[in-house]
Amino acid sequence: MVLQLFRASKGVEERKYSAVSGVVSFQGAGRATWSGRDSASLARNGFIGNPVGFRCVKMIAEAAADVGLVLADGERRYETHPMLSLLARPNQAEGRADLLEALFGQLLLSGDGYLEAAGLDEAGLPQELFVLRSDRMRVVPGADGWPVAYEYAVGAKKHRFDMRDEVKPVLHIKFFHPSDDHYGLAPMEAALKALDVHNSASAWSKSLLDNAARPSGAIVYKGADGMGSMAEDQYERLVSEMESHHQGARNAGRPMLLEGGLDWKPMGFSPSDMEFQKTKESAAREIALAFGVPPMLLGLPGDAAYANYAEANRAFYRQTVLPLVGKVMGALGNWLSDYYGAAISLKPDMDSVPALSIERESQWRRVANADFLTVAEKRAMLGLPVVMDE
Repeated sequence: MVLQLFRASKGVEERKYSAVSGVVSFQGAGRATWSGRDSASLARNGFIGNPVGFRCVKMIAEAAADVGLVLADGERRYETHPMLSLLARPNQAEGRADLLEALFGQLLLSGDGYLEAAGLDEAGLPQELFVLRSDRMRVVPGADGWPVAYEYAVGAKKHRFDMRDEVKPVLHIKFFHPSDDHYGLAPMEAALKALDVHNSASAWSKSLLDNAARPSGAIVYKGADGMGSMAEDQYERLVSEMESHHQGARNAGRPMLLEGGLDWKPMGFSPSDMEFQKTKESAAREIALAFGVPPMLLGLPGDAAYANYAEANRAFYRQTVLPLVGKVMGALGNWLSDYYGAAISLKPDMDSVPALSIERESQWRRVANADFLTVAEKRAMLGLPVVMDE
């Protein structure tokens, strides 16, 4: 009996089990898949791979970098100053517009912007400014939660910027984030779902063209005997006539002559296809909304919030560009003031913005005609210092 049991056990098939065979992965049917929220994914999917996101970032960054700057303290406006010279030529490879465009672009893509002061001279003044990539920077918080250092990594190499000195080597500008103490919330991240919808719609359209694109119509043949097939010579003749007389730009709009048994059936977009296109346009408007760019300026259909292009452009500067420039230049002026040892402010020059020329002209005229105001009060209302630098 024991021998029989032993022999029977030798015939049992051997089975091997994975150490993780008990872990089962379930996928919910129909659950949406969203792109990553890290800086590299946002730049790849929202800027490099999406025309609406690309255009929004380019418009804001270029417009903000082109706004003129005013350097002043409480008494005068500076026409020449070492800080202005530094901003005019921040380093050997970039000019003012290049540096500021990169800084604004980093802010819009990742919510964080970093500037490094390099090449300190004997007086401790920076000779160059560089924009550091946000995806390579890591905040090192101290025991009290405030940053004590910033760590910049390029591949396997890392450089540590000590922030405990009185003069900081790195300026960190960030957007408000309600749930993060050290990093900002990017407009690109807020528009992530709309970006994914827009990218998926573009991918679907490409797949439709590659695999299942509908022709403009179909020629249906029905013979006199009720048969639906043509002879081989008839088919070849029909194809040849279509290629030579009804294809290409030269034959556009040319009427088609169909012989007996041939009928033309036009094809168009189905209602579901039309709704799909509307979904893509709605996603594009949501992306523009997240960045604060009026859809009219992007040429998106279905938006009539502004009476004309000039009004939309004025709102673009008032609501998006100038607040961004004011925030960044305020932080930049305070940071560089520590190097120069004087409280000097950097502000956007409203009179340098062509879109606001009508508003500024009206304001100057009203203030100039206000006889009850003193000269000092008029200058203060126009954002001018008390005394101009001669």
